[in-house]
Amino acid sequence: MQPRPIALRGAPLAGGRLPAICAPLVARGPQALAAEARAVAAKQPDLLEWRVDFFENIADAHAVLAAARELRAAAGGIPILFTRRARREGGQPIAMSEAQVVALYEAIAASGAVDLMDFEMDNDRADVERVRAATRRHGLPLVLSFHDFQRTPASADLAARFAQAQELGADVAKVAVMPQSIEDVHRLLGATLQASSALAIPVISMSMGGLGAVSRLCGGVFGSALTFAVGSAPSAPGQIAIEEVRAALRTLQAATAG
Repeated sequence: MQPRPIALRGAPLAGGRLPAICAPLVARGPQALAAEARAVAAKQPDLLEWRVDFFENIADAHAVLAAARELRAAAGGIPILFTRRARREGGQPIAMSEAQVVALYEAIAASGAVDLMDFEMDNDRADVERVRAATRRHGLPLVLSFHDFQRTPASADLAARFAQAQELGADVAKVAVMPQSIEDVHRLLGATLQASSALAIPVISMSMGGLGAVSRLCGGVFGSALTFAVGSAPSAPGQIAIEEVRAALRTLQAATAG
């Protein structure tokens, strides 16, 4: 099976190029968020990720919905990935219960202001199912993700994580891990290649930190559908500026095209 690009409304993201480039947005207020989106959109990533756990009024659903609409206008047509990253997987601390988070996902899914959503696969299964139902109801792809900021699991565990996302009903499976050695990076890329061939959904993977930065550039060769690059400020260790990622990908893709 060939690696799959992420599909949005029936069309492949970035015209099917692997990997597409996603830039995170981490501003804390609505005006700053819109300004950040305009600045980053000018650099023409394929996707913008709103890391709403950075947003200072995240507990106010009306404020989040208003900011989402402003973000949509500021994005200039670039699709938006909505993500509340759980603190245990590298997110910011927030004063919300998981029930409130799920309700926020349902409201944002219904708003039409975003194009896809990310939710951790290790969240309570009932919460995953509610978010899955909301994204299906409103025609949004769901990324189910797993992050380990301490280590890189064994190959079998990485494979199980990719498979778990598909079993839970994900449209995209994402695995991000921290390497302690170059062998860890190699293992993550190998697991990505295996999953991208075996699963019926697109996969996203990355090895984080400086040691894993190479995976952000060559991951597409191994089947990763998306890489994250810095437009304004990073959301995870090891992210590289959009301009540098685009230049490196252009060189790599030209070299491997024949």
